[in-house]
Parts: sequence; structure tokens; C-alpha cells
Amino acid sequence: MTETPSGSDPSRVLEVERKYDVDDATPLPEWRGVPGVDAVSAGELRELDARYLDTADAQLSRAGVALRRRTGGPDAGWHIKGPREGDGRVEIGWPLDVDAGDAESVPAAVVETLSRWATGGLTPLARIENARTAYLLTGPDGVVAEFVDDRVRATDLRHDVRREWREWELELGPAAPADAAGREALFAAAEKAIFAAGGREAASGSKLARALGF
Repeated sequence: MTETPSGSDPSRVLEVERKYDVDDATPLPEWRGVPGVDAVSAGELRELDARYLDTADAQLSRAGVALRRRTGGPDAGWHIKGPREGDGRVEIGWPLDVDAGDAESVPAAVVETLSRWATGGLTPLARIENARTAYLLTGPDGVVAEFVDDRVRATDLRHDVRREWREWELELGPAAPADAAGREALFAAAEKAIFAAGGREAASGSKLARALGF
């Protein structure tokens, strides 16, 4: 669910998604039997490059919040991912040119929003490069979910440690069921296909956590 930005206000998106670990050679799922889905789009390749920042004492991480500046893909920009509540997180976003300041500095609007969780100076934490292939699962009313196949290259900038892995994400779209029972039924059917293909429940809660060895 998205709140449309007004003027210089940031966008707000409620992300409801689940993540799955997968081996390098695992084939993609077969989506037959997923309720409300009658077509799957061709894959769209997106080359994403994100830099994550936090305070020296990890105020954001301890609050369950992540800050990134990402290039590539349809939502390039500055993003704050709020604390997780169940399967959902609110993502607040600004375009890359917000405040028209130095591309490497954190814009004032972003710092102001972060102040509810952190007030210290921000330093680089991790870089996550991701070759993402995105697929839209659609039905009569539009996009039910987006499924992405991610091949990730991550660097822990604190210790110069590099990690690589492949993972899948399934995020509900605007045509997904609005009620909790309907969402659970959709995830259950999708996960039947995901697990049959060889996917597993994710061992780490986020790309950032895995990049940092958690």
C-alpha cells in the first residue's frame, strides 16, 4: 500500500514480504495454483547498488531501522526502512536529488525523519550490489505480488568482508487480499511452489543483516 507523495513530501510504502534462501542453481518456482494469479510477466533485470549508513553505536540497527541510498531500479533514491511488524515494514523514500545537495551527504529531510530513532553522525556501514530479476504475478485486478530472484554481492565496510549469496523475495502487490486470512492463504500457496522448487525460509532477516554476518 502506497501513500502518494505531495510536493517535497516523501513516499510511504507498506511492504509486506517474505524472504527465502536458495541455492545458486535452484530453478524458479512454478506458480500454478496460487489464488488470484493467472499470469506471470517476463523477468526484468535490475542492477541495484545500495550504500547503507548507521551511527557509530548502531542506533538505527538497534531500533530495527535501516537507511540506504540506492541507485538502479524503479525506486532509486534514499530509503528509510522502519521497524518490522509481522511481515510488514513501512519504507519512506526520497528521490536521489532531494535537497539538491552533495550526492554523498545525507539530505536534511532524511536526517530529520531519522531523528526519531538516531541523532548521531552517520557513517558507511555496508554496500550491497544486487543483480535482481523481477517477475510480476498478476490477476484480473492487477499485480497480486512481485517475486524477485536476487544474486547479491555485499561488502561489510567496517571490516572489508565480502559475501555473496542468492535469495528470493515475494512482496504483496496492490491486488493482493487486504485481509489477514487472505494474505496467509496467498503466502501459503506461493510457499508451496517456492519450497517445491528448493527454496527455504530465510535464515537472516534482511540483506543488511546478512552482509554484516548476522
